[in-house]
Amino acid sequence: MTESRAETVRLEQLWEGSFGDEYTERNLGAYAARKSFWDELLAQHTCARVLEIGCNCGGNLQWIARHVRPRNVFGVEVNASALRRLREDLPEVNGVHGTAKELPFRSSWFDLVFTTGVLIHQPDSSLPAVMAEMVRCSRRWVLCGEYFAETVAEVPYRGQEGALFKRDYGAILQQHFPGLRLIERTFRGRDQGWDDMTFWLFEKPAESDR
Repeated sequence: MTESRAETVRLEQLWEGSFGDEYTERNLGAYAARKSFWDELLAQHTCARVLEIGCNCGGNLQWIARHVRPRNVFGVEVNASALRRLREDLPEVNGVHGTAKELPFRSSWFDLVFTTGVLIHQPDSSLPAVMAEMVRCSRRWVLCGEYFAETVAEVPYRGQEGALFKRDYGAILQQHFPGLRLIERTFRGRDQGWDDMTFWLFEKPAESDR
């Protein structure tokens, strides 16, 4: 196994295990204030089918399912206990066990594919693959909400090395996929239900324009 592959596997196993379980429990109260964010976004950008990559226990999906038919709302999550909680709390929403770099969906199946606080936990070795899957599975909108920095900066994270990075995720997405068009870039603070995140919303070119 190459060093980069081993690092990707290490981090996936970290989130699958007790470290990921503790994250879920620690953040259960973080989602209540996010309703207005999703109300506003989905009022402006109508979606019939939505996918969240790294959905945890469904804290974002609960609000999305008020605008999109629950059966058309999907979340992929690597942590089994978080996924069980999602299925108990949101039984009509589709919780799927899987990793961000290998999504079990056909191309262009979702109107919106998004991450919130997921790309920050990707090492350099897996980040391009995760972004490629986001773009592949989306028909129109690609959204990421992540920690921003002009240059890559690793942040110490609960005793784990290589587990959290600040980057200019919007610039990296456009570097790898220059056809993406930036629709808006916004910031959401802790008083708005987000942990000081920058959001980039992109639109993919129409099939006829590719």
